Amino acid sequence: MASGQQKSAPQSQETQPGKEHVMNPAPQTIDPEYKPARKLQGKVALVTGGYYGIGKAVCYCFAREGATVAFTYVKGQEDRDKDNTLHMLLEAKASDAKDPIAIATDVGFDENCKQVIQHVVRELGSIDILVNNAAAQYMTNSVEEITEPRLERVLGPISSHFFMVRHALKHMKEGSAIINSTSVNAYIGAPELLDYSSTKGAIVAFTRGLSQQLISRGIRVNAVAPGPVWTPLQPASMPAEMIENLGSGVPMGRAAQPAEIAPAYVFLASHQDSSYFTGQVLHPNGGMVVNA
Repeated sequence: MASGQQKSAPQSQETQPGKEHVMNPAPQTIDPEYKPARKLQGKVALVTGGYYGIGKAVCYCFAREGATVAFTYVKGQEDRDKDNTLHMLLEAKASDAKDPIAIATDVGFDENCKQVIQHVVRELGSIDILVNNAAAQYMTNSVEEITEPRLERVLGPISSHFFMVRHALKHMKEGSAIINSTSVNAYIGAPELLDYSSTKGAIVAFTRGLSQQLISRGIRVNAVAPGPVWTPLQPASMPAEMIENLGSGVPMGRAAQPAEIAPAYVFLASHQDSSYFTGQVLHPNGGMVVNA
């Protein structure tokens, strides 16, 4: 994970959200030097899209910090990565935490989100940390290429932020935390990712506005805006020749690994570390300076 040029083998995947188990090299979910400090002991965390990439690394760090973890995935498309994640979390979980659970659903629909929340509360008793992490990304050369079905697909994850929060708040108490996954593209407005960048900008506005609504309830709302990260979303949405030099344009000269992004979520989830943070965005982006 050192600074400097880092190349990946040219590769692509034909369908989104992509599969982690076929990537070469595999994304680094675990940092062997990570030292947990029981910062989330006794907490229950729900991570949407937590079966691979950044979400998987977040689930792992949360489990190492003592939390009981639930995550969502899409049945059929993501079963193998889901099984791998569950196995990893079972090995990482604290002795006093409950077993992790995986919930098959499409979070783009309100009723599905309601059922996810009900499932978590029924099985685990509460929700202390909600991470809205699901996303879809497509390349584009022109706004004229963005069709209505595609736009609905890309906008689905921002809808899920509203749905998940709306239902989770019934079960979240003072001291709880909501963390939203946005992107550096929300700030630079990447033209080749026009619709994706637009949703990430919406997530920043959602984070800031919701944080003000929930201050009186003692619930903090923040976000993380990563730069390029080596996850299945990249080969599933970009041509193979772009993957070879993913991240080469940022000052650190490489893409991040998921394990490098996850500690930002731990920081925002931990009341002892970030009790005075709300409405804020952390920027693990390899040195890109954004005015935010």
